[in-house]
Amino acid sequence: MNEYDIIIRPYITEKTTDLVSEGKYAFVVDIRATKIDIKKAVEKLFEVKVLSVTTAKFDGKKRTQRQASGVAVGHTNRWKKAIVKIDTDPKTATYTTAGGKTVEAAKKYKSSIAEFGFAD
Repeated sequence: MNEYDIIIRPYITEKTTDLVSEGKYAFVVDIRATKIDIKKAVEKLFEVKVLSVTTAKFDGKKRTQRQASGVAVGHTNRWKKAIVKIDTDPKTATYTTAGGKTVEAAKKYKSSIAEFGFAD
């Protein structure tokens, strides 16, 4: 699976919109995706640093439909939700080179996800 197969769509509700101020974003993801897959996909697609991922699986709801031949019973699809917490304050990295010189490198991470209708 590539990152476009893992992240299906954003999960935008009133509750998840409030979580954006805390740096948490919700997505509907592939049912087979692991937390590590979700983390790598979000980091690559949105260029942010992911701190944690929480997931929840949901079973499909039972649906009935009346037809001329009787009642047809079916289910909606199973789905998986992932809440991703990103680093809202990416700091510059400092490291020491082999010559003993200290170098500061700015990370290329964003502090929010502006795509998909998420807004601060």
